[in-house]
Amino acid sequence: MHVPPEQELEALLPQILAVLRAHPQGLGEFELVRALDEAAVGPFSREGLRETGSLFRTHFLLFHCLYRLRQRLRRQGEDLQIHCTRIGLTCGPAPGGGNPDRRQSLSAPDPLAAYYLDLDHLAEADLASVEAMLADGWRRVTRVDQRDAALAELELSEPVTDEEIRLQYRRLVMRHHPDRGGDKARMQQVVKAMEQLGLARGG
Repeated sequence: MHVPPEQELEALLPQILAVLRAHPQGLGEFELVRALDEAAVGPFSREGLRETGSLFRTHFLLFHCLYRLRQRLRRQGEDLQIHCTRIGLTCGPAPGGGNPDRRQSLSAPDPLAAYYLDLDHLAEADLASVEAMLADGWRRVTRVDQRDAALAELELSEPVTDEEIRLQYRRLVMRHHPDRGGDKARMQQVVKAMEQLGLARGG
């Protein structure tokens, strides 16, 4: 995929920052693309989210710029939260001051930052690899959703350990077992939830 020249990428940073400052509450990724589109900032357009190849290019360029911007802001004592559900400015420690543990965490390796800051990942991307990445992403989201649903059936939510899940399972079995006058349908839901979690046989 085409990679914009360095000068063009550098010019995008203050424009993106201006949009972020205009939305101190933060924005989701789509909302930010829409705001950049309305502000006529660079290659960011809602139209670019319609087709797989252009969607990936728009997403990658945006996050590349965001991680570059975050590096710059941190040197100035600010920080930038980067997540697809919320992208927004936050207060960071002053350069050379503040909590040393916090400063160390800011400089810790960040695999996502390393990925997006490497423009070779954009240049080498083709439609097949992009579609495979998107499919893998959806599978990961689906697995998380299925786990959350199974935990809800057990009247639990994250964070929770396998041992806590098994303990709750035993409680619910005691409560809903038909031999104890419980609800057979509810008991079946509990068993199915454990199967979905891969813990039905203590796994």
